[in-house]
Amino acid sequence: MLKLLRFLRPFLGSVVLIFALLFVQAMTDLELPDYMSRIVNVGIQQQGIAGPVPEAIRDSQLHNLTLLMNETDAAEVLQSFRLLDRNSLGEAEYADYIARYPLLAQENLRIPEDGAVLSADAENALLRAETMLYFLNSGSEKVSQMISNLPAGTDIFAFLAKLPASAREQMLAQANEALAGISDSILTQTAVLAVISEYEAIGLDQSALQNRFMWQTGGMMLLIALLGSLCSVTVGLLAARVAAGFARDLRRAVFSHVENFSSAEFDRISTASLITRTTNDIQQIQMAVVMTMRILFYAPILGVGGILKVLRTDQSMSWIIALAVALLMTLIISLFTVAIPRFKMVQKLIDRLNLVTREILSGLMVIRAFNTEKHQERKFDDANRDLTRVNLFVSRLMVIMMPAMMLLMNGIMLLIIWVGAHQVDSGSMQVGDVMAFLQYAMQIIMSFLMVSMVFIMLPRASVSGQRIAEVLAMRPEILDPENPIAFPAGSPGIIEFCQVSFRYPNAEDNVLENISFTAKPGQTTAFIGSTGCGKSTLVNLIPRFYDITGGRILIDGLDIQQVPQKELRRRIGYVPQKGTLFAGDIQSNIRYGREDATDEDVRQAAATAQALDFIDASEQGFATAIAQGGANVSGGQKQRLAIARALVKKPDIFIFDDTFSALDYKTDAALRRALHRETSQSTVLIVAQRIGTIMHAEQIIVLENGRIAGIGTHQELLAGCPVYQEIASSQLSEEELAL
Repeated sequence: MLKLLRFLRPFLGSVVLIFALLFVQAMTDLELPDYMSRIVNVGIQQQGIAGPVPEAIRDSQLHNLTLLMNETDAAEVLQSFRLLDRNSLGEAEYADYIARYPLLAQENLRIPEDGAVLSADAENALLRAETMLYFLNSGSEKVSQMISNLPAGTDIFAFLAKLPASAREQMLAQANEALAGISDSILTQTAVLAVISEYEAIGLDQSALQNRFMWQTGGMMLLIALLGSLCSVTVGLLAARVAAGFARDLRRAVFSHVENFSSAEFDRISTASLITRTTNDIQQIQMAVVMTMRILFYAPILGVGGILKVLRTDQSMSWIIALAVALLMTLIISLFTVAIPRFKMVQKLIDRLNLVTREILSGLMVIRAFNTEKHQERKFDDANRDLTRVNLFVSRLMVIMMPAMMLLMNGIMLLIIWVGAHQVDSGSMQVGDVMAFLQYAMQIIMSFLMVSMVFIMLPRASVSGQRIAEVLAMRPEILDPENPIAFPAGSPGIIEFCQVSFRYPNAEDNVLENISFTAKPGQTTAFIGSTGCGKSTLVNLIPRFYDITGGRILIDGLDIQQVPQKELRRRIGYVPQKGTLFAGDIQSNIRYGREDATDEDVRQAAATAQALDFIDASEQGFATAIAQGGANVSGGQKQRLAIARALVKKPDIFIFDDTFSALDYKTDAALRRALHRETSQSTVLIVAQRIGTIMHAEQIIVLENGRIAGIGTHQELLAGCPVYQEIASSQLSEEELAL
């Protein structure tokens, strides 16, 4: 799978952008629980007051608070608040402050200085002072814990003001010790209650203050959610484009590579398997790329970010997350240990099913002729059931995983709520913090769920990637030379076989042995022999469909292995045993040999191939549609169109590999006469089963068991070649033999 990542290089910029957008999306998702917690804790419970620093406070009350601090913090707090009184304010400014703080008409107030920021120690001192103030005003039992031996009815602040500094410091240390067991969030919430009481005394509109906080925080949540949604949509679009482009390039690379395969490579990997790899396997990889970019990049950021947020929110409940992660990992590893080997089986079984299907559909006429439909149905059913059984097994494992994870997630939710409720009851957490913790926990678990969804696909995609990499890594056995030599201009097309031997890959014996002959332009060289003697194999060596294992093949004195394959095949007009046509029309199939052929060239080639009779008989003529594989024309018509395709190319060398077997004697004779005229300047090689097709050839080569049993004309072979005599006597009458 990793070997295929080089096809992502053109999309590297998009991948980096996707990662950046996913990071932004994860950050927005991680921020939302914080804002939700602030709405609950600050907006609802604290009536929109975020911290202990008040917007405005009575001057007398601020001095009282400083009595509950050490001298350093008290001095800093006083310096950070500006005094508001009638003498220090102008008329307009005084009127504005009166409208906002009605108590200013009766008592001096203080507000934070512009730009003044309390240090952490001073703000903490103010927080604790306000908490003590609230407990003092509420008559809480905390008062006796904070300030012991206080005479009944004593004004605490007057009492503290008269105490020596050392005694007051000692009393404050005792008070802070009493507050030590209270969490920071509860201290803040308690201090805010003191601020709320102060706002009530000042006459500040707390409802407006709360509404302003809710609108601001809610607006920020909306903007963050919109930003996250925009990132998600953009990531989806980019990921789809990258995956589609990756699959397109990979498919193109596989197809281009397969086009260079020789017949030996096709013997090693079946056509059905190559089709599966080019379609289904690449589709699996494309889906995996999309899921990887959209989820596998995103889930770890979300999970790690969620864990960091949880630890910052409340560490006392972090053991719940550790427990959830451990259980999730155990579940995922257990399931995939069982599932991954089955994923590898699935692709092989798809290959098998495609092979059986292709074989049955290709041989449907033979199957019907022999009434073996039931046998083929059972064969297909066996392959189908094997694939279905493995797919069902994997699917059932995945079906088990999702409910198990949902059950685990719900159990974790209940555990968080139960533990969190006790924390809230004990005063160590706020409700909003529990809600935020719950959301972060769900995000962490969801990140594992998303990763598990990707892991469902990755093993299968990994197998598909290995199969694609196997195709791309397969080097064709037939390659162009490093230092190619071009044919001389005007070379005639003389073919020489010099002691040629050939053996199929992994075979023990040679199919052809010591084959030597010369085929010249203007002459027809024919090959005949019993079935399996190597006739087709021999002519397939000329265009280098296979490479020889011994000897040399020369064309115009050049070894064909020293010439580029395209240059070699450009000089050859090849008509195989089984005529192959392509979807289109008759004209496009004939022009397949030479795209720039004129209409006259196409018509002349069709006339020579004896194809004009059925072409002109059709209403659409040369525009008559040809189905895929030529399924809508007969075998003889298909062969004649294949011959016309080779003729329109006007090559130096013609190879007819048992091309005339599907033609009747009359058409065969007429075609050979026409071919003799059209190919009078070319080298013609004909493989045939019928002596009547080749008896007028200038050179007939008789093959037996891969060796030359005789070379000569028809009459010479009748006189001196027993193998040819045997073939002739089985096909010709005594009168024909006597001629």
